[in-house]
Amino acid sequence: MQNDTPFYNRYSWLIAALGLLSLLIGLIVIVLLPEIRTGAWGILALGVLLIATAFIIDFRRVRSAVTGRRGMFSTGTTVMVSVFIGITLLINAISISNYHQFDVTGVAQFLITSKTKSVLDEMNMPVKALCFFVPDDPYGIASYARILLAEYQKYTDKLSVEEIDPDEYPEKAREYSVTQYPAVVFESELGRRMVLPEDFIEQPEHFFTSAILEVTGIVQKKVYFLTGHDESDIDGEYSYAKQGLLDNLYKVDTLDLMLTYTVPEDCTALIISAPQKSLTSDELEIINEYLENDGWLLVLLNPDSPEEIKQLLSNWWVDIEDGTVIDAMSHLASSDDAHNMEKVIVPRIRNNFELPEVYFPGATSIIPQDDNPDDIMFIPLFYTSLFSWMEESLDPLVEPEFDVETEELGVRFLGVLVFMYLPEDAEEVPEGFKLTRLIVIGDSDFASNQHFYNGDNGDLFLNAVEFLTQGKELISIERKVLPFRRMLIGPEEETFIRVSSIGLLPLLVLIAGGIVWWRRR
Repeated sequence: MQNDTPFYNRYSWLIAALGLLSLLIGLIVIVLLPEIRTGAWGILALGVLLIATAFIIDFRRVRSAVTGRRGMFSTGTTVMVSVFIGITLLINAISISNYHQFDVTGVAQFLITSKTKSVLDEMNMPVKALCFFVPDDPYGIASYARILLAEYQKYTDKLSVEEIDPDEYPEKAREYSVTQYPAVVFESELGRRMVLPEDFIEQPEHFFTSAILEVTGIVQKKVYFLTGHDESDIDGEYSYAKQGLLDNLYKVDTLDLMLTYTVPEDCTALIISAPQKSLTSDELEIINEYLENDGWLLVLLNPDSPEEIKQLLSNWWVDIEDGTVIDAMSHLASSDDAHNMEKVIVPRIRNNFELPEVYFPGATSIIPQDDNPDDIMFIPLFYTSLFSWMEESLDPLVEPEFDVETEELGVRFLGVLVFMYLPEDAEEVPEGFKLTRLIVIGDSDFASNQHFYNGDNGDLFLNAVEFLTQGKELISIERKVLPFRRMLIGPEEETFIRVSSIGLLPLLVLIAGGIVWWRRR
């Protein structure tokens, strides 16, 4: 008997199959050959057109397969399955081209900071990263460096990456003076900078971005912490503060004035954090000279600070009140500790950085002097409520109480900015304008590891440094100290995971459909 079905209806299954094949080819091209993505989208469009054509010309049988009591594995069912799988493949292809990366690790290890993104966006010359990696990488250090550099390249087209096996090309290693592996050499027309293996483990992003800044001619700000008087240790209780500065692209070092006898010329700001021992007269003279020559200084105090520190600040019209600040209206309340009134909380309305809530475990009060010169300005940075007083002899076993006869209620300054400004009759701002800036905060424990992540304390410390060094925008903590992790994947594993995740769902659907058809046929 002659088949009256039109020719195109009889071959609609073939059209649908060709459309499905086009979608699959287009998806594979997008994944494996992203450089010809435009052509891949053309193949995907052809696949969509073929499947849509098959669906339209065989619509009756498709509807029968969907609405009938028993869908047979006929031409209409083939077209229907092709349409479903084709839609799934198309959605996956669109998701590949329009994606957002999320880092669910506890410390955002695989995403770069906003500071680094800003540096990459403002790169003004080509930079090449020469990666001297050996094939045997048991600890995953080189793999992490590859991932990090690939992330860098997403934000600039001026960074190129070349991987070199130093065992296979020893002459290249000698040319760049590479003796330790893995190592990355950043090179531009202005110079070179090498990042060594120990830097990969501790702070890879900081050293990579610092190297890019150096070879593109940008000078980093450098912060020194004074040492030699039992100050807070930047590799101990202040390690989080140090890491926060590094993540925001500062250089950080220590300074012992008994060894150097001067403040280095590359010092952007000097930090004195809770010295326990007295400074010598020579050290005080060096610091005073630094301030008189437009230096920038951040002083973090505690109650009962050494007299020499008080004398240093008094030279700049700042006095330190004896005792510990007690704020009856804004203090830490805790059910397991009845003696928390000295732990002062400062809300947004009482700090000039407008941070939601900062917390001082035990602070002293800062008092600007009244007889300061006309070119010296004071700005309160943080202050207490009206219901605060100074407790001179704080007993940890006894809850402090206000004594109306010997103590006085009132606002206490917990931090002030002291700066020199140009007189009103100055005709122009001098070149390299950098008049003295001094920030004094009556507590140092707020920036210690124990309290750095309480409230907005970490942001407070970083913003104090940024504000001191004439930063214009508030900055925040980007991440905690990065732990070393051994489970890292390379480009090959990444490609396998991507391809399998894209093709796994359609394959499972196809297998499930085949099983259902086999059981019902």
